[in-house]
Amino acid sequence: MDILVTGGAGFIGSHFVGKCVELGHRPVVLDDFNDFYNPAIKRANLAGLPDVPVHEVDIRDASGVKRIICEGHFDAIVHLAGRAGVRPSIKEPQLYIDTNITGTFNLLEAARQAGVPRFICASSSSVYGVLKTAPFREDMCLNQTISPYAATKLASEQLCSNYSHLYGMRTVNLRFFTVYGPRQRPDLAIHAFTKAILEGRAINQFGDGSTRRDYTYIDDIVQGIVACLSYEGPLCDVFNLGESQTTTLSELIFSIESALGKKALINQMPDQPGDVPLTYADISKARALLGYNPHTQVADGIPKFVEWYLASQTS
Repeated sequence: MDILVTGGAGFIGSHFVGKCVELGHRPVVLDDFNDFYNPAIKRANLAGLPDVPVHEVDIRDASGVKRIICEGHFDAIVHLAGRAGVRPSIKEPQLYIDTNITGTFNLLEAARQAGVPRFICASSSSVYGVLKTAPFREDMCLNQTISPYAATKLASEQLCSNYSHLYGMRTVNLRFFTVYGPRQRPDLAIHAFTKAILEGRAINQFGDGSTRRDYTYIDDIVQGIVACLSYEGPLCDVFNLGESQTTTLSELIFSIESALGKKALINQMPDQPGDVPLTYADISKARALLGYNPHTQVADGIPKFVEWYLASQTS
């Protein structure tokens, strides 16, 4: 398949692009290499894939997006680009709306005009907000997001639904649950904690350590995305991709300490606005319809991440 991967130089995107090459697909990367974190990291992510075409375009640029999609004759678009993070979205909501909503619209509209039959879109567990019933199922009523980031992801899902209903485009939204692993963004907790503990600096623990997350290893996320390339279920669908296992923040820190063989210095901080107390994926639908079968639990995934991090500091 010829596949356009937006955000293909990022953490999840670069892993997916590598898997596409391994499977014999022909991926093309669209990424704006913005400065949310060091763009050199993204370029390094693609260094091992020199034959993959890369277009440096912002998804807010409707004409640039249209040109690439209309010229590409793609069988599928895997949309992983966007502004990420709950806390930054509270500081810059307009940027998140412009990128995550308008950018997604630009891609869908160009895909419609070019006749691209399949659109796979990255959503987030943040869309579940503060639901008290867990684990979270895809058919739950979502009527209260608590951050601009979450709101933009839910809006993107609705845009995909519109394009499926109006134009017959197959769309799949994937709600990712706290993805981690090699190449994880440096601002995310597991990466930031590992770096700080190793350097002997205090880490900021927001809250009392009791918040729980469903941490999902990158290989399992990629497995789920790949399955959507051949999914032939309802024309518009949505799936949770998680491990269906929760870990408290305190347990996460302990796991990193154990893998590093070094204790953390903890700076206790108040709860952050926009953060949810729990994420927990019901993955029965993805198991049944995608054959999704996550293999890496936190007890195994954290040591794998730490091993990669230590190796990356010496290479």
